[in-house]
Amino acid sequence: MTSSLITINYIITNSIFGVATMTEGTTRKTSSLIAIVQMKSSENKKENLNRSISFIQEAARKKACLVCFPEFQMAFSPCKQSAKQLVKLAEVVNGGNFISAMCEAAKQNNIGVIGTIYEKNEINNKNLLNYYRVYDTAVMINSKGMVSSVYRKLHLYDALGFKESKKMMHGNVIEKPTKTLAGNIGLMICYDIRFPEMSRILTVNGAEILIAPSAWVHGIMKEEHWQTILKARAIENGIYMVAPDQIGNIFSGRSMVVDPFGSAILDMGNREGMEIIEIDKSRIQKVRESLPLLKNRRLDVYRNNINAFS
Repeated sequence: MTSSLITINYIITNSIFGVATMTEGTTRKTSSLIAIVQMKSSENKKENLNRSISFIQEAARKKACLVCFPEFQMAFSPCKQSAKQLVKLAEVVNGGNFISAMCEAAKQNNIGVIGTIYEKNEINNKNLLNYYRVYDTAVMINSKGMVSSVYRKLHLYDALGFKESKKMMHGNVIEKPTKTLAGNIGLMICYDIRFPEMSRILTVNGAEILIAPSAWVHGIMKEEHWQTILKARAIENGIYMVAPDQIGNIFSGRSMVVDPFGSAILDMGNREGMEIIEIDKSRIQKVRESLPLLKNRRLDVYRNNINAFS
């Protein structure tokens, strides 16, 4: 979708719900600015870290309260790279150079950061099966430079010819949403968006914004899946869906932000860089009042079919 069509679509849906449209240089009292980074990570994590810090500084200058990076921000892992080589590249969250540097940048620039790393863990040293596998991890850092949430990708991309489980381990916890200046944020990563159960759990636990750092592999119908799924997750939960994506290498780009009524308010296409988007929390409530999907659920009936989740 072109930027002009996105703008027209957003203005129309804004008028439906009685929400004023955004004007340059202003935000509403219920609004916050967030930055979405679409980047082409190289295999050099030092280079990617330096570029990331530059993006953090730029986002702060543009008055964003949060900057969101894509999956595999730390480095691109090509098929030729072995699991053993990836373990050597990986770091821990607490005390690792990559996250420590981003924490310092967040503190110096007074801005929140959502970044991603290949995470080492104690299991690598204790379990032979997992010795050469890492976590695909998203880390939320607050504006004081403190880590406020750590989410390890639940659903590994073992589909459509790929098998992430050869190099990675899956996480086992859906982290509770975290309160930020932009709103209550729930974390997902890429392939997770294909599983609606996860986004619903995050929503009923209080998420107003779902952020899904991604590295969406290009292919037949893949961009159509990407757009459709992001809009579906936003509509069915009445939340903002924010999905910063990788571009280049084997990835499709098209970083998106979708509002609670399904309007794409950002689609970055195939360009590398950063965009600033306004998130208006009052719109969430207005959409949920007009389209009360959460309220209209039949939990009494769903409970009789709990075996569907076993």
